[in-house]
Amino acid sequence: MIRSVVFDFGNVICAFDNDLFLRKLLPHTDMSLEDMREGIFGSDLHRRYESGLVSSDGFLREAARKCRLSISGDEFFDAYTGIFTPIPATIGLIRNLKGRYRIGLLSNTNEWHYERYIRNVEIFNLFDSVTLSFDVKEMKPSEGIYRDALAKLGVPPGECVYIDDIEAYAEGARRVGMNGIRYVSHDSLLQSLRAVGVTT
Repeated sequence: MIRSVVFDFGNVICAFDNDLFLRKLLPHTDMSLEDMREGIFGSDLHRRYESGLVSSDGFLREAARKCRLSISGDEFFDAYTGIFTPIPATIGLIRNLKGRYRIGLLSNTNEWHYERYIRNVEIFNLFDSVTLSFDVKEMKPSEGIYRDALAKLGVPPGECVYIDDIEAYAEGARRVGMNGIRYVSHDSLLQSLRAVGVTT
């Protein structure tokens, strides 16, 4: 019997586009968007930030150096957090499931996205548990991040569903015994949930 449903954030609850962030940096550098993308997302900088191994100030300093930016911290982080678009169907699904299932959030993310955007989404107060990579200092598909979510929810792996748009991360959940579902579309998600016994 499924007692808990856990959601990834990016491209499951809210879509995101990192190029929106990079385009806002263009007036503050002589570098191209492609070169900035490589400097920030093609290096290990962003992963270290989402792993909690570098602070927000450290991330800003390294990004500014790599991308030759002349920009204030407020301008940088305003651009950095302006990348999300809510997915109404998932938000509606979370509302429908709440009360019948324990609802969790499990995301590879960073301090600034969490503080300035994720914790302010309309359904944030519906989560019974929140597991964030920068906080637990482990990233999907590492086993520890899934076990953190399960411990906070107080359910065994076999009674929990995890939904992620990246197959490797859904597979990571399966390796610890959870029911991992890859999010492709809302209709296919509903079918997959019903297949494991979740009433949607």
